[in-house]
Amino acid sequence: MKELLRYRHNAVHINSIESFSNIRGGVRQGCRDVYFVRMIGYPDSLACEIRKMDAVLTTQMREGKLYYKRIGALARLVEPDQAESYSKYYAQWVESGQDGIRTQVSAQDPWLARQLGAACGAVLLQYGQSRPVTDSMKKNFAIKLLYWFDSVFSGWKGQWDGAQSRKIAAENVTKEQEYLFYYLLTLLGCDVLLLQSREDVAADMVKSLSDSVVIGPFRQEALPVYEAAKTARADRVKVPVPKKNSPVPAVRRHSPGRTEKSFEELARLASSIVQIAVHDKDGEVAAAGSGIMVGKAGYILTNYHVAVGGYAYSVRIEDDSAVYRTDELIKYHSVLDLAILRIDRELEPLAVYSGADGLVRGQAVCAIGSPLGMFNSVSNGIISGFRTVNGVPMIQFTAPISHGSSGGALLNMYGEVIGISTAGMDEGQNINLAVGYESIRMFVRGFV
Repeated sequence: MKELLRYRHNAVHINSIESFSNIRGGVRQGCRDVYFVRMIGYPDSLACEIRKMDAVLTTQMREGKLYYKRIGALARLVEPDQAESYSKYYAQWVESGQDGIRTQVSAQDPWLARQLGAACGAVLLQYGQSRPVTDSMKKNFAIKLLYWFDSVFSGWKGQWDGAQSRKIAAENVTKEQEYLFYYLLTLLGCDVLLLQSREDVAADMVKSLSDSVVIGPFRQEALPVYEAAKTARADRVKVPVPKKNSPVPAVRRHSPGRTEKSFEELARLASSIVQIAVHDKDGEVAAAGSGIMVGKAGYILTNYHVAVGGYAYSVRIEDDSAVYRTDELIKYHSVLDLAILRIDRELEPLAVYSGADGLVRGQAVCAIGSPLGMFNSVSNGIISGFRTVNGVPMIQFTAPISHGSSGGALLNMYGEVIGISTAGMDEGQNINLAVGYESIRMFVRGFV
């Protein structure tokens, strides 16, 4: 049976993002060199260096040379059936004498299952050194580790031997459990770079597991969006892209049994549009936006650029005096600029357009959001064009929006969501963009 690899950390001191991109650990006598590094601070050149790293490593991944992923936030395990599945994976591992863990990703590779089991055991041992922990605490942490592992590597079909490089970059990892997850990845042969631009991990005991280099002062502004993900083989999202110079249909079909609404009737749907306040680590409001109810069980759709970097969120609903606080960022996609939050309340979701009639230029639309904090403002306009931005189909529309409208609903005259307000052009008047319903329907599948 193939022997498990051992790992030697940080054989060479890495002092730049470019060095992390370029270095490849070798394998000698069953031991592979891996790199676990914290880049601390936000120098003026950081955004440029990150974009360069994204471009270089994503191109190499597309060529089959390595695996690369930059992570803004780890997925949250909230679905009961998923939690039950990962609890079973953990129980089977314990019952087997911790011989190997078979998850969705590792089930087809016995060697990986054994390597994952060994790595999980080492991390749980490390976790128990920082404080007294119960068996229940260990189990809950292990379930998170396994779920995060599957989330990071879902869809990747590469080899898990010592030959192929895997590089992971993560943003502002400050919680001990998340930090130990990235340590687990190094025990599976991954090189891990933590971009600690806002603050560093607090637990002194675990800091010794990684190397560190201070590259600048802390700054609170967001890191650049991972644009390169749209071309990556493992993360490619197939969205319909209009052909260049394709004609726009002159006539829009009308499905039987549907009745167009007046703008007064559309305005009443504002009760299903929420206002979102984004809180920083100190609990202060750092940003604001809007959101759309898409699932009865508390699911709210908003923009990734609204939710990214938040430590918690406050949600306000029209005709409800309560403020719903949550830290549940359920799902996000940086390229589509979409994210899903969850609050503890039953909701009245809006229907997402099915595409039955087709959209055309000149079609009347209604935008609802909270521009400049003005809760659930309603504006009307028309579709003025169809654009493709970074590979994502967008609707250009004239209904006025402002800062704070991001994440709000763009509705057709039937009261269906045809887009989510995403951007406005400050240089022009009423030149606004919304992520289209095709991307939304794909993204919210399983939550509506």
